[in-house]
Amino acid sequence: MELSVQELQAAPVFLISLGIGLLMGLERERKPDARAGLRTFGLTGLAGALSGLLTQASGSAWLIPAMVLGLVLTMVFSPHEKGDENDPATTTTVALLLCFGLGVLAWYGYPQLAVALALAATSLLYFKTELHGVINRLTPRDLRSFLQFAIVAFIVLPVLPDRDYGPYGALNPYRIWLMVVLISGLGLVSYAVLRVVGQEKGTPLLGILGGLVSSTATTLAFSRHMKSQPALQPVALFVILLANLVVLLRLAIIAVAVTPKILPALLPVLGLGAAAGLVLAWRSWRALGADQAPELEMKNPSEMRTALAFAAFYAAVLLAVAWLNDIAGTGGVYLAAALSGLTDVDAISLSTLNLFEHGGIEAAAVVRVIALAYVVNLAFKFSLVWSIAGRGQAVKLAPSFGAVLVGLVLGLALT
Repeated sequence: MELSVQELQAAPVFLISLGIGLLMGLERERKPDARAGLRTFGLTGLAGALSGLLTQASGSAWLIPAMVLGLVLTMVFSPHEKGDENDPATTTTVALLLCFGLGVLAWYGYPQLAVALALAATSLLYFKTELHGVINRLTPRDLRSFLQFAIVAFIVLPVLPDRDYGPYGALNPYRIWLMVVLISGLGLVSYAVLRVVGQEKGTPLLGILGGLVSSTATTLAFSRHMKSQPALQPVALFVILLANLVVLLRLAIIAVAVTPKILPALLPVLGLGAAAGLVLAWRSWRALGADQAPELEMKNPSEMRTALAFAAFYAAVLLAVAWLNDIAGTGGVYLAAALSGLTDVDAISLSTLNLFEHGGIEAAAVVRVIALAYVVNLAFKFSLVWSIAGRGQAVKLAPSFGAVLVGLVLGLALT
């Protein structure tokens, strides 16, 4: 008997649904006390696709809910071995329901999404032990900060008005808070990796993630380590240099998120500055002995107080940049960059990029403003090392910071 064209077109969907079930069932087969395995999950995936076909063909909207109810009742009342008291088989039941739903999803024209969700679900099932280990590394304060970030990103942001207010129309609540979400999210991911992976994994990790979370906090902490533990001075100098080089990467990420069209002008400058510093960072890393980096203490960057403080500072910088640009032109923006760079590079970079996006400043001026803010901030970090660790350590750091400065100037000269 030959298959019709319609039947042939339906066959790939059933194969995908079967594959989804077999993938999830294969993971469940690893558990001896699992209530469903390879065959059950495979059949459940097929049942999902079949229910989608029958619902579409018959127009009976009740068919899929009825099959879901039947699946739940089967799992509840089916005889099974008593497993681990701490794992009451709810995970397998939910996984079966998800498998059924993914089969339905594949039938209704979303096979790629169904496969992607199946891979994500299987990963969650497989890495149960590792995920528990991650949770155990996080403190209650960390978990609270993650919830706060979720509020910041998914509850507060959508309800803010996307309109310009205030003098010069410089204050847009939605865009200001969007930048808070961007900066907090970038720092939160780095902070979480630092907490989960552990600082014992390597000195470069401290420098890279410390720079993404807070280069100022990293510089301050390791300047104190240099003063209290002279044996750690080479490690501390390397971490401080790397953290401040990562700020250049951070600025590039911010530019991509805000206005990617600035990248052709900005990347050569940031790239040459980073390349010059990385040469000396590599030499410092090669000269280090055993990895003995001290603990780096820093606050979670997504806490609500931190987010609100950045929002207020960013709004103030936006107003200052708009005002100075109005009364003094680009020279006024340079003044704002010099003043803001003493404490923070993100705010002035974001505000200048925002001004560029609205046509208020040229690309070349934006690049010079960001470079100036970074250089002023680098000088401030150098003064921190000098005042805390002493003149001798600052002198050792000077060639590396100087190389970054030379790279930035060269990049500006070539653009």
